[in-house]
Amino acid sequence: MESMLNKLKSTVTKVTADMTSAVMGNPVTREFEVGRHIASGGPGMCWRIYNGTKKSTKQEVAVFVFDKKMVDKYQKFDKDQIIESLKRGVQQLTRLRHPRLLTVQHPLEESRDCLAFCTEPVFASLSNVLGQWDNLPSPVPTDIKDYKLYDVETKYGLLQISEGLSFLHSGVKMVHGNLCLENVILNKSGAWKIMGFDFSISSTNPSDAEPKYSCKEWEPNLPPLCLPNPEYLAPEYILSVSCDAASDMYSLGVVMHAVFNEGKSVFQVNKHDIFKSFSRQLDQLSRLSPTMLNKIPEEVREHVKMLLSVTPNVRPDADQMTKIPFFDDVGAVTLAYFDSLFQRDNLQKSQFYKNLPKVLPKLPKRVVVYRILPALTSEFLNPDMVPFVLPNVLLIAEECTKDEYVRLILPDLSPVFKQQEPVQASNMILLIFLQKMDLLLTKTPPEDIKNSVLPMVYRALEAPSIQIQELCLNIIPTFANLIEYPSMKNALIPRIKSACLQTSSLAVRVNSLVCLGKILEYLDKWYVIDEILPFLQQIPSREPAVLMGVLGIYKCTFSHKKLGIPKEHLAAKSLPHLVSLSIDNNLNLNQFNSFMAVIKDMLTRMEAEHKTKLEQLHSMQEQQRSMNINTSQTNQSEETKRTPSPGNQIDDVFGGSSGSAGVNGKANGNSASAPQLNRMSLTLEEKQRLAKEQEQAAKLRNQPALAPQSIKPSTPSAQAKDLTSCLLNNMTSLGSLSLTSPPRPGLIQGSTISAYPSTTPMGSMVSNGYNPTMGFQTGGLGMRPPGPGLYGGMATTTSTPNFGALTHNQGSTNTPDMSALDSLFTSNKPKVSLNQMAPPKPTPGTTATPWLNQFGSAQPSQTAPMQGSPLAMGGGTSGFGMQANPFFSPQNFSQPTAAPGMNASGGLRHSSSVNNDLKDLFG
Repeated sequence: MESMLNKLKSTVTKVTADMTSAVMGNPVTREFEVGRHIASGGPGMCWRIYNGTKKSTKQEVAVFVFDKKMVDKYQKFDKDQIIESLKRGVQQLTRLRHPRLLTVQHPLEESRDCLAFCTEPVFASLSNVLGQWDNLPSPVPTDIKDYKLYDVETKYGLLQISEGLSFLHSGVKMVHGNLCLENVILNKSGAWKIMGFDFSISSTNPSDAEPKYSCKEWEPNLPPLCLPNPEYLAPEYILSVSCDAASDMYSLGVVMHAVFNEGKSVFQVNKHDIFKSFSRQLDQLSRLSPTMLNKIPEEVREHVKMLLSVTPNVRPDADQMTKIPFFDDVGAVTLAYFDSLFQRDNLQKSQFYKNLPKVLPKLPKRVVVYRILPALTSEFLNPDMVPFVLPNVLLIAEECTKDEYVRLILPDLSPVFKQQEPVQASNMILLIFLQKMDLLLTKTPPEDIKNSVLPMVYRALEAPSIQIQELCLNIIPTFANLIEYPSMKNALIPRIKSACLQTSSLAVRVNSLVCLGKILEYLDKWYVIDEILPFLQQIPSREPAVLMGVLGIYKCTFSHKKLGIPKEHLAAKSLPHLVSLSIDNNLNLNQFNSFMAVIKDMLTRMEAEHKTKLEQLHSMQEQQRSMNINTSQTNQSEETKRTPSPGNQIDDVFGGSSGSAGVNGKANGNSASAPQLNRMSLTLEEKQRLAKEQEQAAKLRNQPALAPQSIKPSTPSAQAKDLTSCLLNNMTSLGSLSLTSPPRPGLIQGSTISAYPSTTPMGSMVSNGYNPTMGFQTGGLGMRPPGPGLYGGMATTTSTPNFGALTHNQGSTNTPDMSALDSLFTSNKPKVSLNQMAPPKPTPGTTATPWLNQFGSAQPSQTAPMQGSPLAMGGGTSGFGMQANPFFSPQNFSQPTAAPGMNASGGLRHSSSVNNDLKDLFG
C-alpha cells in the first residue's frame, strides 16, 4: 500500500513539475488556472492539453501547451521552422469561427519555454480515443483508455467533419491540407472539431472566381513537424504537387477508414522514400480490393471508395457528403438538430421537444447525458419552453445514477422547482413534477427535498387549480413512504386537512379523505387519534361520498394492526360520531349497512376488551381475598402455639415489640385492616405489585409453620463464652452472697437520686457486682463503682442495691427464680404485659419491706453530693430510668412469687391495674 502511494505521489509530482516548468512564465497563466494533463493532439501529437479555468469567471477551458524542449534536438533553423509552423496554425484557427471548428478562448501566447493558447473545454483528440497515446500522462487516464465510440457518435462525428470541410471549401475558400486523426478534437460534450491549420492553403483567386490553390513541393529533409502527415495526404499532393478541395476529401476518406479500423490508415508510408511509397500506393488505389474496406459499414462503403479514388474529380465534395443516406440516422439527425437550436423559434422547438421522448431511449446514455442534456437544461432560461423541456430532462434523470443526477441535473432543476411565472407554465410544471415525484424523492438529497421539492408539493396543495389539487392528492400516497415523518406530520397533513375544509369542490374533499386514509399507516397511533379523528368531526359536508370517506378513515384506523382505537375513545367519541352519521338521510341502504357493520365491530371489540378487563380484576380480587384469609389463619395458628412466660420483661425492654402492653396496661395491638383493592381500572404498575404480593403470599403458605423452640444453654467451651450461663452463674452467686453477707445500711429516707453523671473517668473499668471481669464505661452508661448509691440508669450515678437486706427481710432461703433471663437471648418467647412485670403491693397495715425502701430513697453518692431530680419512672425526666436498665428491674432479683392462695401477710398478690400498682408501690 505504501509503495502504491509513493508511486502515485511521484507520478503526481512529476506531472505537476512538468506542467509547472512548461507553463510557468507564459502570459496565459495570468488569466487562467492550469490543471492536470488530460490529452494530446495537433500535428505530431505535439500539443499537451490541460484542463483549466478562467480566474475571473471560473469558466472551464482547455489549455494547449507546446514545450520547446521537444525540439532541442534540432538545429536552430529547424527549430524556428517548427515554431513558426505551429504559430501559423494556431493563428489561422483563431481567425476562423464555426461550430465545426475548435473554438479559441484565448490567443496564442509565447514565452521562453513554451507556446500556449486556450480553447473550449476538451475531452481528447480522436487519435487518443482510437488508441494513439503519444504525449499522454503516465498512466493513461482511464476515461480515455476505456472510451469506445458508439455508432451514432461516429456517424454524427463524420458528419460534423464533412460540415467543417464544407465551410472551409465553400465559405472560406481554403484547403485544410492536413486533415488527420490528431487534428480532430472531441470537446467536453463529444462534438468533433477540426484544428491543426498549420498547412492550410487559401485560394489565390478573388472570392467570386474559381478557387485556385498553390501547393508546396514536398521536402523530405524538413523535420516531421514541418510537414503534413503523409498517410492522410492525397497522391496528387506528392506526385504532382497540386491540391484542391478534393485533396481534403481524400483525407476525409482515410479518416473514415481509420475510424472503422481502430485508427489504422489505408496505407503505411515509408517516410524515407516517400515518392516510391506513393507510386506504389497509386497502383493499389487504382485496383482497391474489397477486403480493405470490409470493416466499413456497407451503406457508406461505396462513398469511402469514391473518396479514395485516384482521380480527384470522382471524389464527392463536402456538401454532397453531408447529404448521403448514411448520415440520415435518427440519432445523428437529433444531435444535428440540437446543434442548430439557436436558429429555431419557440414553436419549432416545442414541436421537437414533444417528439424527443420517443428518440431518447434509442440513444446511448453517454450521448444523452453529455450531448443532449446540456442543450436541454440551457432551455430552462426560457420560461415558456420549460414545460416542454422538463419531461425530457426527467426522462434522462431516470437513467442516471444518483451521483450523476446530483452533479449534472439537480443544479439546473432547483430554480425550476420555485418557478411561479408565467402562471400557465407554472401549473404545467407542477403537474409534471407531481407525476415524477417518486423519482425526485428517490434521487434528491434530503436537504434539497426539504428546501425545494416539498415546498413545491405544498404549493400544489394550495394551488387555485382544482385539477392540480386533485392530482397532488392522488399522487401523494404513492410517495408518502419517502417523506420524512416530521415533514408529513407538521406540514403535509395540515395542508391536506385545510384543502378538505376550505375547498368548494366535492372531488377535492373526497380525495383529501381518501389521501388521508391511504397514508394512515405511515402515521403514529396517537397522532391519528388526537389529530385525524377529531378532524373528521369538523367536516361540515354531509354528501354520501364524504360520509363514506369519513367511515373509511374510522375503519382503517380501527382495523389496522399498528393503529387501533382504544375502547375509551370508542365509547366516548368514535361511536357517538358514527351513530349520528349513520342515520343521515342522504345515505342509501348499502351505505347504511356499511356504517352499521363498522359500528357493530367496534361494539363487539369494546365489549370483549372491557369484559376481559373486569374478569381479570375480579380474579385478582379473589386471589387477594384468599391471600388475606390465609395470612390471618397463619397468624392465628402462630398465636395459639405460643405459651406465655413470666420472664419476658427484659425481652419487652430490649425488643420493643408493638404487641407488648403499654404503661397504661392497654395492649397496643398489631393487627391492621386488610388493604382494599381499588375497584377502578388497574394500571400496569398496580398489576405488577399485586402479582408480587401474590407471589410472596404463595411462598409464605408453602413455608412450614413456625413453632417455639426451647434453647438450652450450652456448656461453656474454650472457644466461645456462653453469656447466658455466665449471667445465670453470676446471679446465683449473688443470691448466695446476699444470704451470707451482712445487711447493708438502708437508703436514706427522703433523699433523691442524682441526675448528674458520675465523675469517674471515661472508660474506667468498674465492678458491676455480678461479674468481677465485666467492666462498664462509666461515661457511656452513667455508672460508678459500687457504693452506698443506687443504680440510676443512664443519667444517674450508680450504687449497688442492698440485696442482702432484701433477702434477709424476706426471710426466704429459696433459690431465686431466674427464668425471666431465659428470654433475654430468645425472640420466640411470647411477650408479657406490664401487669405481669409489676411487683406485688403490700396489704394495708403491713410495713414495707427493706426491698421496697430501696426505691423510696437513694444513698448519697460517694464522690458527689446528692443533687438532681427525683427518680423518674415510666416517662420521667431522667435518661432511661430504672425500668430501662434490665439489671435494675426488681422482678429480676425478687424471690419466686407465692401461689395465688397465699395469705395477706405471707405473700404478694397480683394487682388489678398497672396504674394502681405503681401508685401503691411508689406512693
